[in-house]
Amino acid sequence: MTRMEEPILTDRQVEILRTLFGMSEQTSVFTIRRKQIELANGLGLTRQALNIHLRKLRDAGLIRTGRGFIDLTESALRILGVGTAEAFVFLKINPPKREQVYEKIRGMPALDVYRVTGEIDLVAVVPQSQLDKFLEEASAIEGVISTSSHVVISSVKHSWKNL
Repeated sequence: MTRMEEPILTDRQVEILRTLFGMSEQTSVFTIRRKQIELANGLGLTRQALNIHLRKLRDAGLIRTGRGFIDLTESALRILGVGTAEAFVFLKINPPKREQVYEKIRGMPALDVYRVTGEIDLVAVVPQSQLDKFLEEASAIEGVISTSSHVVISSVKHSWKNL
């Protein structure tokens, strides 16, 4: 199977995926994809010393590790004071500059970006931890008339959970 092909699943496997999806919680994941030797060198540690620290962090539930990656858990993000909630950023755009703005927004730290009708032109879904960076970059784009941001407090309903 190549990367572009979807796997062929049985009906039971699809049922399992749907059940898991229905039970899941949406989270923002912060993943590090670097070799441990790179991390160790960057921290001024030996690889062995880094491994000891990573094991303690994993045992404390602050990271998840696997072959070639380290995920920071929500507990770790709380300790760091990093919000895991999402924010909605509403952008009003000067119509003649739309395509240039869209192109620049595509390269920014947003989870999703939607073109919408009404008083605003775009809605960007941004991790709260990236909100300041996103707003700073968006405000500097020629053609962005205004931005308005709204941080999610809690979810009332996820209609996509009823697949």
